[in-house]
Amino acid sequence: MRLRALPNMLPEPPQTAYNRVMKQVIFTADDFGLCTEVNEAVERAHTGGVLSAASLMVAAPAALDAIARAKRLPSLKVGLHLTLVDGRPLLPPSEIPSLVDARGLFSADLVAAGMRWFFSPAARRDLKKEIRAQFEAFRDTGLALDHVNAHNHMHLHPTVLGMIIDLTSAFGVTAVRLPAEPPQPGLALWLALMRRRLRAAGLRHNDVLVGLAHSGHITEARVLSALDRLQPGVSEFYFHPATASTPALEANAPGYDRLGELHALTSRPVAHRLKALGLTPSGFSDLKPS
Repeated sequence: MRLRALPNMLPEPPQTAYNRVMKQVIFTADDFGLCTEVNEAVERAHTGGVLSAASLMVAAPAALDAIARAKRLPSLKVGLHLTLVDGRPLLPPSEIPSLVDARGLFSADLVAAGMRWFFSPAARRDLKKEIRAQFEAFRDTGLALDHVNAHNHMHLHPTVLGMIIDLTSAFGVTAVRLPAEPPQPGLALWLALMRRRLRAAGLRHNDVLVGLAHSGHITEARVLSALDRLQPGVSEFYFHPATASTPALEANAPGYDRLGELHALTSRPVAHRLKALGLTPSGFSDLKPS
């Protein structure tokens, strides 16, 4: 059931040059290229809403359609959404046998995949080949690389993160998503390690990822509530919008309210709240230094 926007009962925070600079927001759509319904939603949310960035799945079925749309939308910032679990690889399965099942698909078991990457030299070799291939495919699009993240946030895995960092100079990586939304006591050490490694590599990152606790259900009411509680720093809001729910999308992420998230991205109250706060959604490449 879609949540309705709640009336704003909180006073607007005072507007100063300081908090306008210190609070920065990025509104990102993941799964760009998954299907035309997702691609249509990305275009609609950017041209008629507040969406500022999208994360491209280069091996997904509608990737070519997504690339064509992105080239028509030069103000849309596009990043690479590495797909290493729960999907189809870019390389032929015969080239990365330790990563795929009998159907040639990545494992949907995130824990098992992560353990394999840790302990299997063969898996790490195949993983490195697949990650490089996806970076090369993105470079071949001719799009500027705004950021890097991974499907199901698997770039939090130290092995994957290390491989991304190793490719920064070769592919012009300047920013990586930090999947942090406090409180996350079980991930605190992993996130601290990731933050340290990103900073040591000179890579930009967000401070908070808004929506982890309600992934697939970032409705208008939740966006407005999060904007009212925004803290100084870079807050990335991430979404999974689509113009229609399809059996394939439901199988990909059961229960996701993709239409509700599209509504949030094209919501007039959300646009007005951002304006009142002096905030303009940007890409990672637009971030001002803290």
